[in-house]
Amino acid sequence: MALRETIHDTDIDLFRQELVNLIDLRHELCVLAGKLDWTALERQFGGLYAPGVGRPGHPIRLMVGLQLLKYLRNISDEEVVATWTENPYWQYFCGEQYFCHDLPIDPSLMTGFRQRIGQEGCELILSLTVQTGLTTKTITASSLAVVNVDTTVQDKAVAFPTDARLLNKARIALVKLGAKCGIKLRQPYTFIGQKAFVQSARYAHARQFNRAKAQTKKLRVMLGRVIRDTQRKSGQLQLPAKEQARLGKLLEIAQRIHSQQRVRAEGAPPKIYSVHAPEVECIAKGKAHKQYEFGVKVGLVTTSKESFVLAAKSLPGNPYDGHTLKQCLDQAKRTCGVAASQVFVDKGYKGHGCTTDACQVFISGAKRGITPALNKKLKRRNAIEPVIGHMKSDTRLSRNFLKGELGDAVNALLCAAAHNLRKILAKLRLLCAQWEITWYALLIQIRTQRSLA
Repeated sequence: MALRETIHDTDIDLFRQELVNLIDLRHELCVLAGKLDWTALERQFGGLYAPGVGRPGHPIRLMVGLQLLKYLRNISDEEVVATWTENPYWQYFCGEQYFCHDLPIDPSLMTGFRQRIGQEGCELILSLTVQTGLTTKTITASSLAVVNVDTTVQDKAVAFPTDARLLNKARIALVKLGAKCGIKLRQPYTFIGQKAFVQSARYAHARQFNRAKAQTKKLRVMLGRVIRDTQRKSGQLQLPAKEQARLGKLLEIAQRIHSQQRVRAEGAPPKIYSVHAPEVECIAKGKAHKQYEFGVKVGLVTTSKESFVLAAKSLPGNPYDGHTLKQCLDQAKRTCGVAASQVFVDKGYKGHGCTTDACQVFISGAKRGITPALNKKLKRRNAIEPVIGHMKSDTRLSRNFLKGELGDAVNALLCAAAHNLRKILAKLRLLCAQWEITWYALLIQIRTQRSLA
């Protein structure tokens, strides 16, 4: 697939109006478009496309711009593509010369582009926002070496995984895939299975737990029968390799859900909390309002002074916070090019083992050797908490809809990039307002001098 470049035609189209004549070039998105280094992205991502093979790909600036706008506005792929056709500022930001009335791409290509660039490409986008922050003076170069680090949970788009719901979902998914593969089951339990699931929820809500447990047992028996019937009849069919692999993977997930208990036995495989997202983990962060969260742990690194995000590392496996510090600092060094010299963390990072002569780690609550300047920075460690809150409410960190472990890593990095762009846009709006105030003050001064003369 060849790469289609973003080229502005020098010959003016008489029947179309250029965007520069329609919009206010002092708008923050227009100013930001001139600050971002789009050529670096085209140079890096251009090698992912094979020239002379297939249909030409869409411009890199368009694809990256749509991803950034999606996370800036916290909207879906379909919504960002539809809104792009209505907003001339978005089109200018993505490199268009004339106003376009058609959809720029099919929304499904957004997923394909994220998979194509992967985690390394998203780290490059995050590093681009850091460089833009330095260019616009949103952050200073000296603040990159003093950082705050903390972890949070990136929730996956899954329902609360009760035993009854998991058993019912596994049965439904197995019956549906079996029908696509041409497997005719003896009994799919479509109606009585759904009835047992509803009754289980009602009994549990009424605190009639023995009756709810009986309905859950029925659902487990139904799932076991569907699994055994599918295994017998799939062996008699000559299925294509792709369908056989999908069916085998789903059968393995269904068997694990069928056999797993509420309390995991010693040596048993990890519990599955979702049929469509088996990588989901159950994480307890000690919150009073939410005892358990289902998703993946994410480590964040922000500057202590401006709360600019330097790293957003997805951490599958629910590791101990202290063991994740080195990975997060390594990613921060890749994105900004500066190794952290002072790191401020909470008490959950005890036993991290990352303290060296070049990097000092300070844990909140420490008293020995803490100077007044360090004490002030230790108090600034709490500044990372509102950053997490903004990333969850303003971007898409609170509910991840992307698939697999790659989706977890990509979503966290793009959320961090969008948070940085919000800070840059706020800085540009402030500069524009200051420029307008200065201009109006100068205009009033000139008029006053003329009237006095």
